[in-house]
Amino acid sequence: MKSVCIFCGSNKGLRPAYAEAAQQMGEALALRGISLVYGGGNVGLMGIVADAALAAGGEVIGVIPKALVDKEIAHRGLTDLRVVGSMHERKALMAELSDAFVALPGGYGTFEEFCEVLTWAQLGIHQKPCGLLNIEGYYDRLIAFFDHAVGEAFLRPQHRSLVLKEQEPMLLLDILAGYQPLLIDKWIGRNET
Repeated sequence: MKSVCIFCGSNKGLRPAYAEAAQQMGEALALRGISLVYGGGNVGLMGIVADAALAAGGEVIGVIPKALVDKEIAHRGLTDLRVVGSMHERKALMAELSDAFVALPGGYGTFEEFCEVLTWAQLGIHQKPCGLLNIEGYYDRLIAFFDHAVGEAFLRPQHRSLVLKEQEPMLLLDILAGYQPLLIDKWIGRNET
């Protein structure tokens, strides 16, 4: 695992634990020699994870759409800042540059980005691990909803297992590094429940 894409908030959130976790994740990536790929902003958890990785001597690649350069205040101190034309291009490039995906706390953008790469894993478009850094139970309800989708036969239990989770950055990186891709059809048969 040479690079990890981090999806996270452009805000810091209410709890100091979110910022602490972002800093720990940035440091952990750098200490392991893993490049950080992220959304390219210097605000919120995005800025914290990038600054922590840089301060620890890590490589940081930011990918940001031109329309968000000013709004998200593009980070100008990165190893590599790539400005693209659209959100679609951003997500595609981030996925191409990354060997794994992790969501820290965030809002709609974070949820959407994580669920998209998770869907791609379910469909077999990639075989890269997808993890949630579940700080102070931030993702407990989302995880419970995934379980609900299994119970309602919209999601195979095997595909539910695509969502890796941990509360500590180093432990999550260990889980991602040990990931074995799942090879199973996405579609649930007519007679399955």
